[in-house]
Amino acid sequence: MFPGHRFGGGALAVYLEGQPVVDVWTGWSDRAGHLPWSADTAPMVFSATKGMASTVIHRLVDRGLIDYDTPVAHYWPEFAANGKAELTVRQVMRHQAGLSGLRGATMDQLLDHLGMEERLAAAAPGRLLGKSAYHALTYGWLMSGLARSVTGKGMRTLFREELAAPLGTDGIHLGRPPAGSPTRVAEIIAPQNIVANPLLSWVTRRAAHRLSGAFRSMYVKGVARGVQGHIPLLDAEMPAANGVVTARALARMYGAIANHGEVDGTQFLSSELVAGLTGQRDLRPDRNLVIPLSFNLGYHRVPFLSVMPGFGHVGLGGSLGWADPSTGLAFAFVHNRLLSPLVMTDHAGFIGISALLRQAAMTAKKRGYEPVTEFGAPYSEADAATG
Repeated sequence: MFPGHRFGGGALAVYLEGQPVVDVWTGWSDRAGHLPWSADTAPMVFSATKGMASTVIHRLVDRGLIDYDTPVAHYWPEFAANGKAELTVRQVMRHQAGLSGLRGATMDQLLDHLGMEERLAAAAPGRLLGKSAYHALTYGWLMSGLARSVTGKGMRTLFREELAAPLGTDGIHLGRPPAGSPTRVAEIIAPQNIVANPLLSWVTRRAAHRLSGAFRSMYVKGVARGVQGHIPLLDAEMPAANGVVTARALARMYGAIANHGEVDGTQFLSSELVAGLTGQRDLRPDRNLVIPLSFNLGYHRVPFLSVMPGFGHVGLGGSLGWADPSTGLAFAFVHNRLLSPLVMTDHAGFIGISALLRQAAMTAKKRGYEPVTEFGAPYSEADAATG
């Protein structure tokens, strides 16, 4: 998947029954192909961030601060405006809020998370209220507005306190990691002349006409500069899109979910809560994405169960975190390649890898583990940082 210096890099981590069993990486973290990927390299994972933001909410539910079937406005009074008073937390987490569109928003406004929370609280839901319509960017601010209303804290802080800290990892961040963090942000490998590309401009106009709902949920003028240069999105709080995470940290979070909420002896989520996260398979197409993803409480499934059992969240370009509680298997694959000729293989190719992981997991559960010591590096982040 990463055949040369200009093709970026990535990492794969796997947990089985709450224990780390695979932790590998390869390739390059910069556009020039000079900086090798390391254990602490973390790309922006785009929509895979939604899975992390959702998990923050689940942690708050576990402590009794939020209830799924209570109206959002009970916690966030401003959200009651324009007919949203009865919209529940569960409906919002299933992308049924009717607030997916970004009509009239600018790129600068998207970089102002408090302003976007206020904008959504005041907005009137659209015609897709009550129907599954993927909230590509607005989902994150809906989650952060809800979380802020009960904790007084923003999602950047909550990613550290509710995810990274209890999981014992530094590898989970919303946006740019703080100074002194061992996590190193990977550059996005994307065409830097994307705005001036006439073919892309034509495709964009056609998409706006033909796929208006999906287009309005993720596009504003100037959004392309978010993946150019030094990635200005890193300095925003976009809990639906700008998570920066290592594969080992994301796999650890989903490893807990796949193992009844427990990982390495730490009860991250209650087993009762985790039991309700899988949801029911629903083959009705999402109104924005036009494919069925069976959204439930912030995670989605693959339409055909035998292809990739379980649930999680995939991001633009193919980075993802996934949990299969039926087998105890969880994995994360993260990389920095975007808008390249290989973008579709990045998405579809991992289905084949996941099949290999499932086969290996079943073999390991029957026969036990066989350590392979000649590859990789120490799993401990502390060991990796000092070694």
